[in-house]
Amino acid sequence: MMLLSAALSLLLGTPAGATAPSETYASDLAFLKKHVAVVELKLGSSRLAVAPKWQGRVMTSALSKGAPGFGWINHEFIEAGKLVPHMNVYGGEDRLWLGPEGGQFSIFFKKGSKFDLAHWQTPAFMDTTAFNVVSKTASSVTCRQKATLTNYSGSKFHVDVTRTVRMISPETAQKDLSIQVGPKIHLVGYESENRLKNAGKLAWTEQSGLLSIWVLGQLHHSPTTTVVVPFKQGDDAQLGPVANDTYFGKVPADRLIVADKTIYFRADGQYRSKIGLNPKRATDVLGSWDPVSGVLTIVQYTKPEGVDKYVNSMWEIQKKPFGGDCLNSYNDGPPAPGKKPLGPFYEVESSSPAAALAPGASLTHVHRTFHFSGDREGLEAIAHKVLGVSLKDAEAAFAGK
Repeated sequence: MMLLSAALSLLLGTPAGATAPSETYASDLAFLKKHVAVVELKLGSSRLAVAPKWQGRVMTSALSKGAPGFGWINHEFIEAGKLVPHMNVYGGEDRLWLGPEGGQFSIFFKKGSKFDLAHWQTPAFMDTTAFNVVSKTASSVTCRQKATLTNYSGSKFHVDVTRTVRMISPETAQKDLSIQVGPKIHLVGYESENRLKNAGKLAWTEQSGLLSIWVLGQLHHSPTTTVVVPFKQGDDAQLGPVANDTYFGKVPADRLIVADKTIYFRADGQYRSKIGLNPKRATDVLGSWDPVSGVLTIVQYTKPEGVDKYVNSMWEIQKKPFGGDCLNSYNDGPPAPGKKPLGPFYEVESSSPAAALAPGASLTHVHRTFHFSGDREGLEAIAHKVLGVSLKDAEAAFAGK
């Protein structure tokens, strides 16, 4: 599977935007409001900026109005104000897509076309179609949109998607993650609840192809940011490989370490690479540690027990169209020698199972993001509890490499 934003950069030969992050959330918000309607959510001092026009995506979040924003925003592209072919890269740390990207059931390629950059097209529903705000409060907003999608095999899907973004209080965060958040820890947390409904008259079956909910988040990197992914131990013959690192060619050993129960993936914005875990290997959490900013990020998502059919997005006619990954992480970098990166940034992604839905039935996928900052001891406790490692482990993974 190609990462779409990186693929677009390679296709165009120039970056869609490579600006430095804004100093504060407030400056990000002011910039966004010049170009698009923004719904700002607040809970205590925490802030969140949602753009309904851009499919209700979370553009950025912050611990406070004057703190740095966590989401990568493509300032140059947004300011240019011009739509481009293939995909419009606005950025955002929680955005909704549907899968699969490639294969005989792809919704990014027309029937009979080649699986290459020239023929790849992000559906308007995930790119340029505005979502409608149906309700909002001070700390949540719900957006909705309908569309008809046609896959590579010619099957049509009438979809009705409802997306709610809501902020998460420290008390709820403690319950969600089974942790204690001390008084010296600062937190911004939120979730996107994404509901996919079969709005047509025909059932969605494996024979016609299935869709999935796919949530992707683009975040600011640092030279020492490390993504930490717990995994389930066991025999490869039964569970499959621990990590899929074949998206852009094998990830070098100085960028991917598979330890006893944990994967460490370098997210420094310097080398284009991606990893994924299948549902038999993945847990329902992953995270990252940035010692430069002192921020621990945790992502938690809906992962039903015993379900192993996930859509496959490899750019080829597939032998196992429902043998895909349920979580991914991407590190941006030059798409080719001499080319500039798109951001740079890094990504965390999660997917729902393949949605075999009867007419009128729906599937819901929740993707939660938590950014923690503050007392080192308190952050260590959270990392141990949720990720099973210490911050020192994450820092040591690529030290000297």
